[in-house]
Amino acid sequence: MQVFLGILVAIGYLVSPTVLIWGWVRWVKRPMLRTLPSVLSLTGFSLATASAVLAVTTAAYALLVRSFPFYDPLLMRIYAWGSLLALGGIVLGIAGIWRPNSLRWHAPVSGVCLLVFWIVMASGE
Repeated sequence: MQVFLGILVAIGYLVSPTVLIWGWVRWVKRPMLRTLPSVLSLTGFSLATASAVLAVTTAAYALLVRSFPFYDPLLMRIYAWGSLLALGGIVLGIAGIWRPNSLRWHAPVSGVCLLVFWIVMASGE
């Protein structure tokens, strides 16, 4: 069980930022916005990025302003919003897979990684 949890933590903390940075660098080098699937991939990747930004800002808020007690209603809403953003990234990323584009695989993979991150974080409550 500890190995499985370690794999999930590695996905959430290591793979997720790597895929996000790699995807944005790849998109800046080759932005392909000529087809519907490329727009869907970019939108899904943007939702996954918004989920990651929510995670980073929540951690900064907890460290700098005030910590969250267990089962804090605000923290539970943040977990829900982060999960929904990641899920939206997965759905739109899958919708954009059908045609080659610069974010074809980055959008659904980053969405899955961030959904795993939010599940791990929520399970720690």
